[in-house]
Amino acid sequence: MPIAIPDNPPCVLCLSAADATGGGGLAADMLTLASMGCHPLPVQTAALVRDTRGIDEVWPTEPELLVTQARAILEDVPVAAFKLGFCGSVENIALIAEILSDYPDAPLVVEPALHAAVLLGDAGEEIAPALADLILPQTTLLVGGYHDLWVLAGMADEEPRAEQYDEEAAFDEAVAELVGDEVLARLLGSGTEFVLLTGSAAHGPQVVNTLFGHEGVVRTDAWPRLPGPFLGAGATLAAAAAAALAHGMELPEAVREAQEFTQQSLRHAYRVGMGRALPDRFFWARGRAGDDV
Repeated sequence: MPIAIPDNPPCVLCLSAADATGGGGLAADMLTLASMGCHPLPVQTAALVRDTRGIDEVWPTEPELLVTQARAILEDVPVAAFKLGFCGSVENIALIAEILSDYPDAPLVVEPALHAAVLLGDAGEEIAPALADLILPQTTLLVGGYHDLWVLAGMADEEPRAEQYDEEAAFDEAVAELVGDEVLARLLGSGTEFVLLTGSAAHGPQVVNTLFGHEGVVRTDAWPRLPGPFLGAGATLAAAAAAALAHGMELPEAVREAQEFTQQSLRHAYRVGMGRALPDRFFWARGRAGDDV
């Protein structure tokens, strides 16, 4: 279902870390939202010292600066949706949760990007519990791979490891069974409305993404597995879902639209450095809009 672009684009407040590669974080949000006909309102939660190969340092934004900037823009501009990425610190999470509680009618899409928290040492270990306690109860759609979901559910110690299995298929089956039986019950029980489990970390010729709600599986979509790795694929998917919701699409259709956009972006990914490829969020502006997904 194509998105109809209004004369005045819907505004989406995105809170995430600055990424100078343009691949992930706020840059991914802004490029994706703009490409899908929204106006991004970027609020920085941290600064990443990184290149296309990986993250070297994380510098959280001062909580007072974050909340002052977010409040200033929200008092001026009506928002149609929120998109939340890496928050930078527990203090930032608490303040963001307070802000979000004032806008319960605006959908919230969360892509936690917990890989960045590792660089914060002991402070980073508190990021996932804070998200689970303060943000997930307000979340419309949580987007993540099985590892992030396991950590957010407080079950990291029980997460299966690939080396425990003789075959990739057996590992994938064990992950799917445990996520479905235990992890999702905890996440949806926290108040999160929907969870999109991405299959990029699994194996096989297809990436299978599954949308879960309180009644069970809402939809399952399979996509050809593309040669990677990519920088910012998860952020692109989550921001695209926020854009579709901001345009008024129902959530299952918004998730499908976001996947189609992300698949096209990854199909036309390019390398600007020596590391991961960056999704081309403006593939349609380079004469590629007619390509088959």
